[in-house]
Amino acid sequence: MPESPTADVSELSYEQARDELIRVVGELEQGSATLEQSLSLWERGEALASRCEQWLLGARERLDAARRGTEA
Repeated sequence: MPESPTADVSELSYEQARDELIRVVGELEQGSATLEQSLSLWERGEALASRCEQWLLGARERLDAARRGTEA
């Protein structure tokens, strides 16, 4: 994992962010990490979830624009 929990998240594709988020959630669910590791994983997970949401909002905007274009 990068030094900062949020490092490089903005460069990830939707699929990369989603897959890593699934991995992070799995690690947190195991409960075997130290408190410090858990906090770092949580921060990374939040950043990954935000990245996924950015991609999905962008996709929705593109679909809405395409619909408006075909309705005109």
